[in-house]
Amino acid sequence: MNATGSLDLIDRHRSTLLLIDLQERLYPAIDEGASVLDNDLALVRCAAQLGVPCVISEQYPQGLGPSVAALREAAPDARVVHKTHFSCVAEGCLTQTAVDARPQVVVGGTEAHVCVLQTVLDLLAIGKTVFVVADGIGSRTPQNKALAIERMRSAGARIVSREMVLFEWLREAASDEFRRINREFIR
Repeated sequence: MNATGSLDLIDRHRSTLLLIDLQERLYPAIDEGASVLDNDLALVRCAAQLGVPCVISEQYPQGLGPSVAALREAAPDARVVHKTHFSCVAEGCLTQTAVDARPQVVVGGTEAHVCVLQTVLDLLAIGKTVFVVADGIGSRTPQNKALAIERMRSAGARIVSREMVLFEWLREAASDEFRRINREFIR
């Protein structure tokens, strides 16, 4: 349980932000890719201000390129892991990262129906509480994204929005921290 006694709320002291495969050569093909990236950038910037660790995966960067420049700039301290398996868990690249150390994982990235889906299913299988940011994931087609969300939800992942994550990380409005985050990240 977190500080409020709820297993269902995202707790910034118990969660990690995991951004999957937002890479230079894949990103342009993602349906509504600019919106997905915008939401993930807001999450990573807010996470940095609130002390939530961030892990970024890159699928075969020799072929798909590195993470998009805006993400690299927004998260200079993030742990970047490389993989060739679609699931980050299957390859073991999350071992000894904040994802490994914390019980909650907030997930964004691409592609929803491939690397995000397989990682989420594997995270659930090892006992993590997983929050998938619906407006922070994408696929090349809306149909594949919708199917992935449906499947992740039925497997036990909690489907959330960027704003849900931000408000749960913040918990209260009566603070300078809330006012700063509200001005910068909440639409």
